[in-house]
Amino acid sequence: MNILIVEDEKNLALEIATFLGKEGYTIEHAWKKSSAAEKIFVNTYDFILLDLGLPDGDGFELLHQFKQLKDREDAVIILTARGDVEDRIKGLESGADDYLPKPFSLTELLARMHAIIRRKHKLEMNEVNIHHFILDIKNHKLSFEGQKINLTGKEFEIFNYLVLNKNRVISRINLTEHVWGDILEINSDSNFVDVHVKNLRKKLSVHAPIDWFETVRSIGYRINSTL
Repeated sequence: MNILIVEDEKNLALEIATFLGKEGYTIEHAWKKSSAAEKIFVNTYDFILLDLGLPDGDGFELLHQFKQLKDREDAVIILTARGDVEDRIKGLESGADDYLPKPFSLTELLARMHAIIRRKHKLEMNEVNIHHFILDIKNHKLSFEGQKINLTGKEFEIFNYLVLNKNRVISRINLTEHVWGDILEINSDSNFVDVHVKNLRKKLSVHAPIDWFETVRSIGYRINSTL
């Protein structure tokens, strides 16, 4: 999934990025409030990791601006040295999904992210059953009746994002943005998303019919869990 790290402590930001990158996440950075605002208003993210003490403004201001946007489901975790109860309450009441005071463990950060994913998508565990295909979100694995299906990293992320948004039509642009990152750096005319989906479908169809993996003409794709 796609993550924006808004943090002016570059060593910490790079440490977080390296750790989450190894977990399969796509990472973007913003060192200032202004550059973070530009990215947030153009792109959508699965997670925004937000520091409060930014060199050109307060992170609370950015959070308030973000919450004014319509139809946004990006999860926000505040990462800050401000550990006062008042600041934690203010962050959560301002719309943040979680608040993690510095210093923190990277494994705890990842655990909190997994908890938000489970809560957001109403999952009891880190696994999703979609027409007998078992998606293991935490361990980045897919299987069918106990047999592992070998997917590339991008194929897994595509399927993961579509499954977590099952029964919703996901546009090619939105899918590209969440899997590959900054939409401004991507050639929107490219058909590389369709190529990856084609290869993914081929691997799934070896095990069972996948008429529930729908193409919505001129828009994108949908995982239909009701068929």
